[in-house]
Amino acid sequence: MGNGSVPLHIANLKDQNIHVVLEDISMERGEPMVEIGAYTLMPNHFHLLLKEIREGGIAIFMQRIFTAFTMYFNKKYERTGALFAGPFKSRHVADDRYIKKLISYLHLNATELFGPHRKDGRGNIEIIEKRLIEYPYSSLSDFLGYERPERKILGNSIFELFDTIPTLKEMVDDANSYYIEHPENDSK
Repeated sequence: MGNGSVPLHIANLKDQNIHVVLEDISMERGEPMVEIGAYTLMPNHFHLLLKEIREGGIAIFMQRIFTAFTMYFNKKYERTGALFAGPFKSRHVADDRYIKKLISYLHLNATELFGPHRKDGRGNIEIIEKRLIEYPYSSLSDFLGYERPERKILGNSIFELFDTIPTLKEMVDDANSYYIEHPENDSK
């Protein structure tokens, strides 16, 4: 919120705006800086699982994403100032087991959009699964093997972590057991 501009949520705008982020993510700009393992774009935030290819690559990549989207958004909606509140948050993850948990968390994050259904699977599992697979702003359907153009955004090394890719039900069950073991991390 800068220069008298009004804070906006992507959810208040047309879905095509989220596609701008997807297109920007997929554009090659010289030597790759990161490999995208998984993503979920939410109306007011997003999650990216990134593998840094060159030193400082994640910071440069995120700066480019934020700058490009802010410039696009400000021009399109005739506004000025920052679009994102504060710097991006990141955490280094070196443990393959934790990366697998993050993939489930990241992909199940979109359940927040579907009303009373929770990331831990409490609720109608069939509805949760259907809506998650249909949600176009996540790599979940790519991860589960569905063919779509956005698959090109993802690198291949994330898939090498798995002997077999877990099903969505396995991801939900895994998240459910995690939240039972760690209720302090359950953002109801």
